[in-house]
Formats: sequence, structure tokens, C-alpha cells
Amino acid sequence: MGGFRPDFTIERDALRQGARLVCGIDEAGRGPWAGPVVAAAVVLNPDDIPVGLDDSKKLTEAQREALFEPILRRARVGIGIAEAERIDRDNILQATLWAMARALDGIGGADLALIDGNRAPALPCRAETIVKGDSRSLSIAAASIIAKVTRDRIMVGHDATYPLYGFARHKGYGTAFHKDALLRHGPTPLHRRSFAPIAALMSR
Repeated sequence: MGGFRPDFTIERDALRQGARLVCGIDEAGRGPWAGPVVAAAVVLNPDDIPVGLDDSKKLTEAQREALFEPILRRARVGIGIAEAERIDRDNILQATLWAMARALDGIGGADLALIDGNRAPALPCRAETIVKGDSRSLSIAAASIIAKVTRDRIMVGHDATYPLYGFARHKGYGTAFHKDALLRHGPTPLHRRSFAPIAALMSR
């Protein structure tokens, strides 16, 4: 895939200007029909950045898994998880912003938060939104990997509880298999009932 490769330019500029801790924040799982939205906040060590970081969507599952532990070992990492119940109550955007704020709490705060996208939660530090930030900032790319792998592992775990739905296969996204399982067996507590496809299936 083409496009940008993330680097540490934005972070280095902020550090030169006096910021001590610069974190990247990203999320995984806004679109699925089931499961949580997961956000991660990552502060990389400028002198010990894992090789191979990129936007999680440009990496294979094996590449993401291979980077997960090195990021946890060599960076400061926080994770926020908003479950389906919160998504249905507050809407997906507000649940995502809540999870991002919890992820920042998990690292004990920062001086600057670089946030993928165009919406920032209310944070106790300066925040900068960056559209396609996971392709521009290594900190956001690292956060995208942590969020994606964490969420995928959660959904694989749910597969054991709800084996008829194929969560290990599609991770809660709206596939034909997932739709058929919903028609056959109805929604689980993991399903986002406020999402139009689920609401439509439930009204049949």
C-alpha cells in the first residue's frame, strides 16, 4: 500500500519545544457490530523505538502480534476499553472519546497527546488531532497496534463463550457469516443494539 510512512518528526518537534512526555492515541473497533471499542495511548522512548512500526491497517496480523510485546516492554502504554453497553448508552463517538481518555489515564498523563482523527476527548493536557495520524506519527502507529491487537485478542476470547458467532474469525465486524449467525441465534450481550444493522435484525 502507498502513502506515508510514520516517523518521529512531530514528537521530536514537541520535545524540542519543551514537552517532556508526548503520547500517541488511537482506537480500534468503531465499526464492528459486536464487542468493545479499544483505545491505546503510547509514549515511545526516542532512543529505543521498535523497528517496523506502521499503521496497524498496513500490517499483517502476524506483524502486529510480533510488535505488540516489544512496544509494551519499551514504551509507556495505557489502554481504555468501552464495552457495547457504553456504546449503546452514549453512542460510538462518545464511547471512543471516553476510552481514549481512560487510555491516557493509564500512562499517568502526558504533556501532549497526538490523537488519530479529527476529534479529541477532553484531556488534562494539550491535544492535537492528526487525520491519518497512524500514517504520520510513530507514537500513534504504536497505539494503533496496541489497540488492534488488544481488541482482536478480546474477540478471540469471546469466541470461546459464543462459539456460534465466529468472533475469532471476523472480530465482530459485519460479515455474511456474522449476519447469518445473528439471524439464526439472535444478539449476544456483546452486540451493539444501537447500531442500525443489529436494530434491523432484531426488529424482524
